[in-house]
Amino acid sequence: MKLLVTGGAGFIGSNFVHYILQEHPDYEVVNLDALTYAGRRENLEGVMDNPRHKFVQGRIEDGDLVGQLMEGIDVVVNFAAESHVDRSILEPQVFIVTNVLGTQVLLDAALKWEVKLFYQISTDEVYGALELDSTERFTEDSPLCPNSPYAASKTAADLLVRAYHRTFGLPVVISRCSNNYGPRQHPEKFLPTVILNVLHDKPVPIYGDGLYVRDWIHVIDHCRAIDLIMSEGRIGAIYNIGTDNEWANIDLAKKILQILGKSEDLLQSVTDRPGHDRRYALVGDKLKRELGWKPSISFDQGLTETVNWYS
Repeated sequence: MKLLVTGGAGFIGSNFVHYILQEHPDYEVVNLDALTYAGRRENLEGVMDNPRHKFVQGRIEDGDLVGQLMEGIDVVVNFAAESHVDRSILEPQVFIVTNVLGTQVLLDAALKWEVKLFYQISTDEVYGALELDSTERFTEDSPLCPNSPYAASKTAADLLVRAYHRTFGLPVVISRCSNNYGPRQHPEKFLPTVILNVLHDKPVPIYGDGLYVRDWIHVIDHCRAIDLIMSEGRIGAIYNIGTDNEWANIDLAKKILQILGKSEDLLQSVTDRPGHDRRYALVGDKLKRELGWKPSISFDQGLTETVNWYS
C-alpha cells in the first residue's frame, strides 16, 4: 500500500506518519508538507531515513507537483490545512487558498490517477457550536454551520470531496474529529500554550470566562481511528471521531496546573476572540458500531504523558 499523506509534518499528520510506518511494515508513505509555521522537520525525527518514507516539501495548491506525486498512489490522506482559528480571523484568504483550492487540486489529481481512496481529514468545527447548558451532541447528519473562516474553509473542502464522489465516482471518506492532544503539537495551540507557560511560571492566558467546552482525544487514538476507517470504512461515508470527554478550558488549565504542582494564580483572563464557539461535542457511535473502534488511552494517562513530553 502506498499512501500520499499531505500535511505530514504537522501535529496530527506527523503522528500518523510515525504510527503507519510502525504498524504497517508493508506500507510506503509519500509525505508532502509545505513546512509552514506548524509543519516542522523535527516532527519527523526517526522516520526521515526510513526507506519507506519519502518527504517532499511543497504545497498542495501546486498542481504540477501534486500531479507528479500522485502517480502510483493507492490512498490519499489529506491532513494539509491551515488550522488555527485566530489566524483565520486575521488572514482568511490564506485559509481559503490552502484548505479549499488545495483540496480541489488534490481531488483533480486523485481522479486523474484513479486512486483507490481519497481520505479527507475534517473537524468537528464544521458543525458550528452548541449551547453550554445543552446535552446535544453533533452526529454525522447534523447540519453544517461553520462560525469561523477556518471552519468555513474546512466545510467547503468537505463539500468538494462529497461532490467529487457523487459527480465523478471518486472513492472518498471523511472523518470529523474532536480536539486532539499529545506530542508534537505547535506551541500556539491551547494545551501546549498552557503547559509551556506553566513550566516557565508565566501567566496562562484564558479567553473570557474560560467556559469554552471541547471534547478531547489523544492523537494516537485519532490515528488508530483513521487507520481503521481507511481500511474498513464505507466508501462515501462520514465518520465522527469523538470520545465523550468534554472539558471547559478553565478546568483543563487547572488540571495541568495540578499535574505540575503550580498555583492557579498563573491563570489570567484575556480578551475573548470574535465569534468564539462555546461548545463542541460529537456522537461517535457510528464509528464504534460499524468498525468497533474505541479509544485506548485514558485522559489522565494521556494528559500526564503529554505534559511530560513538553517538560
